[in-house]
Amino acid sequence: MINIKFIDKIDSKGYTFIEGFPGAGLVGPMAISYVVDKLNMKFVGYVESDEFPPVIAVHDEEPMPPVRIYVSEKLKLITILAEFAVPLELTQEFSKVLYDYIKSSHITKIISVGGMPSSQQNIDNELVFFIASDDALKKDTQKQGLKPVGEGVATGISAMLMLYSVVDNFSDFSILVPVDPNILDPKYAELAVVSLNKILKLNIDVAELDKEAKEVEAKIRELMKKSKDMQDAHKRAIDQTGPSMYA
Repeated sequence: MINIKFIDKIDSKGYTFIEGFPGAGLVGPMAISYVVDKLNMKFVGYVESDEFPPVIAVHDEEPMPPVRIYVSEKLKLITILAEFAVPLELTQEFSKVLYDYIKSSHITKIISVGGMPSSQQNIDNELVFFIASDDALKKDTQKQGLKPVGEGVATGISAMLMLYSVVDNFSDFSILVPVDPNILDPKYAELAVVSLNKILKLNIDVAELDKEAKEVEAKIRELMKKSKDMQDAHKRAIDQTGPSMYA
């Protein structure tokens, strides 16, 4: 079971929800981590599950849950930062829990941030794409210089949130930065943050993003590796002991 828990009570009515789970190019977590830092967003909650890998994140000498929720009351923003890839088998449950929370909290808009795998020769260093849940949102986003995705397939939590939003006629759009799947480049996260600046009028300075994004990328890769190593070790232990008598 997946649960969202808060350490501080917040009234998120009218807020915008931003998510960027680990995916192609790690664009989402690099961008979200930078936004959280530059906007001095407050840590208010986390997501837990007995099916998550048994890992913690350590930041500024403080152990923290690897899936955290941050808020800016001033800007009416709430965001979720995940430092490990959600296992595929949990994607639908996680998405539904997250969407139910968003709707029940009277949040008015979802913005997803991620990478869109593309061959190097097809990557325009300044071009960012998007998918929107409705035509009005599409027009507003195009005015900010983003290009709509004409044909394609989206996957993961952001795709499920988009699906629920389309059915519910809820405002949802995904910022998609073309990335070379073989390269992790802070420039991808910079393009995502610049796009958020345009859409939400955040005015976040991206001058320090290159250095900080590299640090975030290194931490996330370490957590993801530890998570995979633990899962592999657990599987080996089960294989070596044979089937349980209680199976």
